[in-house]
Amino acid sequence: MLYWLMKYVFLGPLLRLCWPTKVVGAENVPASGGVILAGNHLAVADSFFMPLHLRRMVVFPAKQEYFTSPGLSGKLKKWFFSGIGQFPIDRSSSSAAQAALDTSVRVLNEGHVLGIYPEGTRSPDGRLYKGKTGVAHIALESGCPVVPVAVIGTDRVNPIGSRMWWPRKLEVRFGKPLDFSRYDGLTGDRFVERSITDEIMYALMELSGQEYVDMYAARAKELAEAQSADTTVGVPAQTTVNDSTARTDSRAS
Repeated sequence: MLYWLMKYVFLGPLLRLCWPTKVVGAENVPASGGVILAGNHLAVADSFFMPLHLRRMVVFPAKQEYFTSPGLSGKLKKWFFSGIGQFPIDRSSSSAAQAALDTSVRVLNEGHVLGIYPEGTRSPDGRLYKGKTGVAHIALESGCPVVPVAVIGTDRVNPIGSRMWWPRKLEVRFGKPLDFSRYDGLTGDRFVERSITDEIMYALMELSGQEYVDMYAARAKELAEAQSADTTVGVPAQTTVNDSTARTDSRAS
């Protein structure tokens, strides 16, 4: 109930008014049944604008911290994020990560739309980073199609580190559904899951027009923080490309 009130009464009309958004390809999202929306991740605002112009409810995994903060503000935060369709994921251990994947598969098997970010965290500089293979595991385990989604401009609306949202024009592009049924029965094969994730990231690169970086976004953030702190960090050779296939634990940041 809170989800629909926020979308059509309280928050949605304000978002539509202040941030006019061009939507392309919304018809590519199936009208029913489980489906994965795999998006690029530029800002917190992505999780608001990706589902805004869809008729279906979109469920997102979110950082556990959004649900466990102490005090009244923590309770309000938990109420808000639960109400808008997000569920907590614990990234502290491999068993917790597996539980998050299992929850995602259950959500899809119940016929819902699951929104995830294969990069695992927000891009630190607007480029598209290597995807983690969780998205492939979820797709194989659930048998659901993957619709790539590119949100354009949210990094200017809600820059990392800023609490302000600035009025800007946005665009949301929904790509053609990707079917991975040819890999049925190969869940857990790391080469297959890598290949599927690369295919998803390639589709996102083409859809968004972003420059692709063959490095995990989390690693890029570590290097940037180390550089700003004047700390020397061993850096393996990395490749930056514009036309290459690219790999999730697929977790929200």
